[in-house]
Amino acid sequence: MHQAKTTCPYCGVGCGVTATVADGTLSAVEGDRDHPANFGRLCVKGSALHETLGEQGRLTRPRVDGKDVSWDTALSATAERMNTLRHAHGNQCLAAYLSGQLLTEDYYVANKLFKGFLGTPHLDTNSRLCMASAVAAYKRAFGADAVPCNYEDLEEAELVVLVGSNLAWNHPVLYQRIKVAKERNPLMRVVVIDPRVNDSCEIADLYLGIKPGSDAVLFNGLLSWMAAKRKLDHVYLERHTQGLDAALDAAQQTAGSLAEVATACDVDAERLETFYYWFASQLHVVTLYSQGVNQSSSGTDKCNAIINCHLAGGKIGLPGAGPFSITGQPNAMGGREVGGLANQLAAHMDYDTPGARELVSRFWATDNLAPILPEGPGHKAVDLFDAIERGEIKVLWVMATNPAISLPDAARVRAALEKCPLVIVSECAADTDMLPYADIVLPASGWSEKDGTVTNSERRISRQRGMLPLPGEARHDWQIICDVAKQLGFGGAFDYTHPSEIFDEHARLSGVDNTGATQRLFDISGLAGLGREGYDALAPIQWPVNRDAPQGTARLFEAGRFATPDGRAKLLPITPRGPEKALSAAYPLRLNTGRIRDQWHTMTRTARSPRLMNHRAEPFMEVHPDDAAQAGVTDQSLGVLTAANGEYRARVRVAHSQRRGEVFVPIHWTDCFTHSARSSALIEGITDPLSGQPEAKHGAVALAALPTAWQATLFVADHALASLPDAPSWCASDYWTRIPMRGCQRWQLADGGAVSDWFHQMGEWLSASPALWCEDAATGRLRAAGVENGRLSWWLMVGPPSELPGFAWLEARFNEEAMSDAHRRRLLAGCDDGAVDSGPVVCSCHQVGQTSIVEAIRRGDTSVEALGARLACGTQCGSCIPELKSLLEEERPHARAEQIPASEMV
Repeated sequence: MHQAKTTCPYCGVGCGVTATVADGTLSAVEGDRDHPANFGRLCVKGSALHETLGEQGRLTRPRVDGKDVSWDTALSATAERMNTLRHAHGNQCLAAYLSGQLLTEDYYVANKLFKGFLGTPHLDTNSRLCMASAVAAYKRAFGADAVPCNYEDLEEAELVVLVGSNLAWNHPVLYQRIKVAKERNPLMRVVVIDPRVNDSCEIADLYLGIKPGSDAVLFNGLLSWMAAKRKLDHVYLERHTQGLDAALDAAQQTAGSLAEVATACDVDAERLETFYYWFASQLHVVTLYSQGVNQSSSGTDKCNAIINCHLAGGKIGLPGAGPFSITGQPNAMGGREVGGLANQLAAHMDYDTPGARELVSRFWATDNLAPILPEGPGHKAVDLFDAIERGEIKVLWVMATNPAISLPDAARVRAALEKCPLVIVSECAADTDMLPYADIVLPASGWSEKDGTVTNSERRISRQRGMLPLPGEARHDWQIICDVAKQLGFGGAFDYTHPSEIFDEHARLSGVDNTGATQRLFDISGLAGLGREGYDALAPIQWPVNRDAPQGTARLFEAGRFATPDGRAKLLPITPRGPEKALSAAYPLRLNTGRIRDQWHTMTRTARSPRLMNHRAEPFMEVHPDDAAQAGVTDQSLGVLTAANGEYRARVRVAHSQRRGEVFVPIHWTDCFTHSARSSALIEGITDPLSGQPEAKHGAVALAALPTAWQATLFVADHALASLPDAPSWCASDYWTRIPMRGCQRWQLADGGAVSDWFHQMGEWLSASPALWCEDAATGRLRAAGVENGRLSWWLMVGPPSELPGFAWLEARFNEEAMSDAHRRRLLAGCDDGAVDSGPVVCSCHQVGQTSIVEAIRRGDTSVEALGARLACGTQCGSCIPELKSLLEEERPHARAEQIPASEMV
């Protein structure tokens, strides 16, 4: 048994992980107490990493045209087909679409191959969907894509402003750091600005529930208010910035009065002025923003409106101060460092950086083997797939991402993929929505096998260390790219034997001609020459890392000099624009999309851990009670959202936290898990003209009830599923959602057509007759179970899910080799005699249900601490604490005054 230190593969916090490896398996994970991003904390997703592993469901062999082949055959086919199309249509018919799940070394060689040696600029990344607007804004203001802050600033701030960021769910470790800092410093204030009352509001001193899309008005108003109240830092502005007059003029014209801003943002004027006063009166202010700001057709302007306020108040380059864009993926920043965006070259250079193309070409020696680098930027993500649809792109190589799900207007994306002559997919999972469109499938390494570096949201480079052997014939992404490059004739430039060699080249390139007037901010030349031993031992470090800062750089712009030609930051004049997609009588509701607490992206990893499926097991839509009543839907009923290009079917959650006229849906569910709950089907391909980032937060939809004649819950054992087709026949129902569990799969089903004979229906579905059967014809309720050779094969309940018992007892039966007589007698009941249903899971870490929590509160545990002492909920990652507090608020009137001893608890 040994331990390895690595990093978490989920969000941009970049937490350090200590993994325990025993007998060739990863048996446990815990937070790395020495890693400065998390100091030992992990969220529930991170703490369940070891539960997501295993060779089941992994791609282990290359495939060409649907058939397993050898690597030699796959590589030859890849190179030959790419070359054939390239020679027929030119270099720019080639494209690649990458992912923030790749390591920096993977990204580097991909960018080098496509832009440097194949001569095509069309290489972009799914970071375009989450961080491109923040990148564009930083570059406009500071001259470089440079996050000025670090995580310590969140703890040292006097005011933390969360804008378009549900930190409690999407970056839980940072949320906990702020929460602890606030407990230590009662003078710290937190403001949450978001259309939804989210779980981050638990620590908020002030909440502003702004109208979607009004962020730029809000911050223009702040700039105008600061000027009117003489709160501008004129000394800082005069010494270190330019553009104040134009920016202030635009702000005063569009948000000149408090009343005007309050009306435009649909917030209370007094609360608005409180926020303005707090921001203007404190020097140590961090504004932390994420997708709620970025994912807009004017996302770049919104980011610059925020940055304007920090520059105008001199609230930057100081401990506890700065505009802080928090990234969504673990290596979104690392990908940008090496040129992973279509408008970038390597080492943070752009096509319009003087001499950049020549510098990179000379360093890579591309002029000896191929044409010089492309002359200008390539297609950004949405435009890239439009170009495929037009027939301009003939070859697409997709690595570690799922654009058939994640890109807007998914039906159009899929149609484009169908037309593309050659689609290559590098992937580790055997069941994703991209694979049906792939002509060539190349099996890649996953998180536990990958070896390289990632860069988190505070510019901190960390080592991700491989702990387990590659399954089957899988290879690392950098190896696959290099193998193809060799087949294409570029072997000399891709003759790497270890990722340390790629990292060394990347570090050396960052320092080339990086002095004096041409000095670039991104510089890790101090990490060149580490060698394999030094690379393996690399401790987390923040760039720049060079001769002047050999130990890294915690905070940027402390001296007030920026990466612009004159060293001054620029304030931009911002004219606010509302969402591009207008509401209408046909589509009257504003759609918002986002992540949920326990899932990650398209669930290819998190769905492998059954306990992560318990918090929100089904796709859902969250609507205000008034909108639900108008649409004729109720809480936990089934609804359908329709948009101009698609629909979304899901369970309705009625919530006062949702503004009237708006609806929220999660982004995670795919066709692998449900009938029709792809959020991207509801979003059109509208993008920010500067950043190319899609407007995913501002769709237009209509809500209606999904007609159903019946609802049912079906459990099928894994061993029984193995004998069924890939698409079980019950998936023809109007609504189905698959929920992976331990030893079985659970389906929630519903349909508008009546079933006259359930006995016959089950025979069609499972080719087996029930062993146990109980039916009430008057109510239409039914329970049945199939038992084969003493093992439970399937279990069915026809009726609303609210009538279900807890699932733990049934799940345990599916994992028994032989069922006892006592368990068989209780099988149709679905629970043991006298068993207490713990209810929907609230605490995923310890699998504590709502019913158990409510019972504890009513018996006298009227604090989060008391609940934790009795039930352990809220004692690990802390993500469930906001929900615990909500339950406490709801149930305190019913609580007993006295505490009940634990021994008396059921």
